[in-house]
Amino acid sequence: MTRIDFYVLAARVADYRLLLVCRLAEKACGQGRRVFVHADDETLLHALDERLWDFRDVSFVAHRLLAPDALPDGADSDPVQLSLGEPGPDRDLLINLAATVPPFFSRFERTLEVVDECEAVREAGRLRYRYYQHRGYPLKHHAVPPPTVR
Repeated sequence: MTRIDFYVLAARVADYRLLLVCRLAEKACGQGRRVFVHADDETLLHALDERLWDFRDVSFVAHRLLAPDALPDGADSDPVQLSLGEPGPDRDLLINLAATVPPFFSRFERTLEVVDECEAVREAGRLRYRYYQHRGYPLKHHAVPPPTVR
């Protein structure tokens, strides 16, 4: 059964949600995971695509932004795929940025939901949480503190 982790940001800081997704993707790649980032907003995916290149000074996360109508490629060598569509068969970790539960989430070992203080994002996150909870999926909550200012 898919394990669902909710990462709830304690602050509304510009770009912090995307930064957390970058960190989660980087950590997952370091563990050998094949990550699929799903969203229902093409602008958000393009912003994440840019952020994955420069969120750290000394590294980046190898990834590919799939065209909205692209068919998933099971032989993809990029550890992270970003898409509005369906995942390929080789993916084992889903990061969901869409407002709704993707119909394919149960194909994954784990699904990560990243929720921030934006009212629309938070309310959609609550609905997804209840959806998973009602169906008996194991849920874990991670309170993410505000970023430290240097």
